[in-house]
Amino acid sequence: MQLSKRLEAVARLADTAKRLADVGTDHGHLPIALMESGQLEHAIAMDINRGPLAHARENIEQHGLSGRIETRLSDGVQALEPGEADTVVVAGMGGALMGKILLDGETVLRSVDTLVLQPQSEIGWFRRFLHERGYRITAEDMVKEDGKYYPMMRVEHGEQESWSDTEYQYGSYLLKSHHQVLKEFLEKEEHIYTEIAEKLQRASGERTAERLREVKEKLRVIARAKEEIQ
Repeated sequence: MQLSKRLEAVARLADTAKRLADVGTDHGHLPIALMESGQLEHAIAMDINRGPLAHARENIEQHGLSGRIETRLSDGVQALEPGEADTVVVAGMGGALMGKILLDGETVLRSVDTLVLQPQSEIGWFRRFLHERGYRITAEDMVKEDGKYYPMMRVEHGEQESWSDTEYQYGSYLLKSHHQVLKEFLEKEEHIYTEIAEKLQRASGERTAERLREVKEKLRVIARAKEEIQ
């Protein structure tokens, strides 16, 4: 099974998995690829929607893995039992929804060693959320595919010291590793917000002034991130 660049990076972060639960599995590509690599002993492909789950089941059957990869209709991890998985992957959905899945599934997730998470939005908020809920980020990666940027992280249970605002927003591990994709992303972000600031400076009004302050603060955080990543 050939994975997309994004899922290849997710797979690398899940390199210790033996019993995998893939939440929002879509077409089941990730568990199929990891099973074919010889890494996994067992996998559960889960999705809230019947259509994608049916496609996943077809793909699993075509690859001759029906006996080793289960499919389950599930809202988040509700269909997962404690002890069934050592690693849970949640990828390709918004940060707020991902946070809800972790909150709703706290009981079963206590039995999981590792989570690999790839939120599509609210990234800074999500990193803070993880620390507040007793999770510890142990690795991060970021890839660019089809013009979009995808940050992701490996997470374990445990306390972690607080990060700076810049680290929460852009990822402590990405900054410390001078990650090239993050460097490119910061350049793009700086260009976008500089243009927004220039337009706002030509306008007037209380709401515009407030928005300009927000944009300038965003630019300050970007500038700090660029200094740290050099």
